[in-house]
Amino acid sequence: MDLDGTLLRSDILYESLLALLAHNPLYVFLVPFWLLKGKAYVKRQLASRVQLPAATLPYDERVLEILRTTTQRPRVLCTASDRLLVQPIADHLDLFEEVMASDGYTNLSGTNKGQALAERFGERGFDYMGNGQVDLKVWAHAGGAIVVNNGNGLVRAASTRTEVLAHLPSQNGGLLTWIKALRVYQWLKNLLVLVPLLTAHRFFDIGSVVDAGVAFLAFGLCASGVYLLNDLLDLTPDRMHPRKRRRPFAAGTLPLLHGLLAAPLITLAGFALALACSPAFAGVLLCYYAMTLSYSLKLKRIVMIDVVMLAALYTVRIIGGAVAISSELSFWLLAFSMFVFLSLAMLKRYTELASALASGKEVAIGRGYSVADLPLVQSLGAAAGYIGVLVFALYINSPESLELYTSPKLLWLLCPILLYWISRMWIVSHRGDMHDDPIVFAATDRSSQIVIGLCLLIVLIAI
Repeated sequence: MDLDGTLLRSDILYESLLALLAHNPLYVFLVPFWLLKGKAYVKRQLASRVQLPAATLPYDERVLEILRTTTQRPRVLCTASDRLLVQPIADHLDLFEEVMASDGYTNLSGTNKGQALAERFGERGFDYMGNGQVDLKVWAHAGGAIVVNNGNGLVRAASTRTEVLAHLPSQNGGLLTWIKALRVYQWLKNLLVLVPLLTAHRFFDIGSVVDAGVAFLAFGLCASGVYLLNDLLDLTPDRMHPRKRRRPFAAGTLPLLHGLLAAPLITLAGFALALACSPAFAGVLLCYYAMTLSYSLKLKRIVMIDVVMLAALYTVRIIGGAVAISSELSFWLLAFSMFVFLSLAMLKRYTELASALASGKEVAIGRGYSVADLPLVQSLGAAAGYIGVLVFALYINSPESLELYTSPKLLWLLCPILLYWISRMWIVSHRGDMHDDPIVFAATDRSSQIVIGLCLLIVLIAI
């Protein structure tokens, strides 16, 4: 039986590479030099530096069932992955009588694997379960083939080399799975780029609307590229999370290699749109990308820096929207957004900690917080939200407000509405009913939708 793509709905080579890069991205510069010594050497270097929790890896349950019911013959795990990472998997499953794997010198794949199995069990003395074109070289020596996670084309090719005993079709996801992986629903956050269009009262200017729309798409594509990269680097923490373990790459419903190819392509598409908007906006998007990347790689694990960075990322979207339509940045808007989004970032961490506490854990996986921090996170987050409302209240009587609005006093109606909304969000979270992303919760929550509608109506009347 093969491991990668057969028993495992993933690939140990990419798993180990991503785990290493998540630990230290600078290793990316060493990998090309390792490749000069061969693929087996690369696998050994990766395997000697990382550990993959065998219990959390995405196994194919159909294959496990075959393993459990096939007891009359020796079950052999024969894989091109390195033994240092394969043996713990075999030990965890406790379903194999023997393990054959790469050893740092020989890459046990294709021809090498076929010859090794023929020498060990004799020509046609074994059945082999595999999933790819490279396995055709093994089936040429096998007595029977079981084709897993591939189509009828591979079945036909295998049948020209040996008898096909069974076919387990691919269960990889399609378009909807990719939409989930790209987290298109998170594009709601990028609606913030439209805020300057509203505050500058230019929503009837067609040119500005088009530029803002392009900026929205550019931020969306760039964000999706980062989400893909983040999910690839967070495979192990995600698999330990009750909800995130169902993400496509963590669950093995999308190949890791496809994600590694898609992430840079989607990001480049976002930057192409940004340049079409303006070089200045492309510069803002580049800053956003750098901030998001640093957050995903390191900063999200550092206490307090993570929430400040999250708030800054929301604010950068507003800055990007202003630059896209060539509108002057408002000090009041930036101050208000920074405090309100700091509150929401704290709310996100509070929800994660509360979930960890409910699960009997002492820390939030992949974060720098412990459940003992819950009261402090709650007080800091609520305070930040109220300060945001205070900033807005001070803005109402400012010269900028008097210049932009014919009836600025109507904006006072927004203060109690915002106080209600922030307070309610924290109460919902305190009761354990908050989605782990407050922005997504707000977009789907009826009370929040009413609040947004009322705020827009009051602003339009005040103009």
